[in-house]
Amino acid sequence: MLTAVVMTISVLTGVALIFLVLLHSGNGGGMSDMMGGSIGAVAQGTAVAERNLDRITIGVAVVFAFTLLALALRLQ
Repeated sequence: MLTAVVMTISVLTGVALIFLVLLHSGNGGGMSDMMGGSIGAVAQGTAVAERNLDRITIGVAVVFAFTLLALALRLQ
């Protein structure tokens, strides 16, 4: 039962991690382009959005890593 729950969390966080990484800006793309560029106050808003996106991505990546570690230890 516990293995199924951890596996489900792992799959969900893996899919979320894919979408979060795709939202990041590469070379001039990502969320900053979706918000309409960087003009005045909009630049500050996109910077905050990018910082929050970074934090969320790191959090999801940590949860994903811990679930994979838990599955690896559980299945040994």
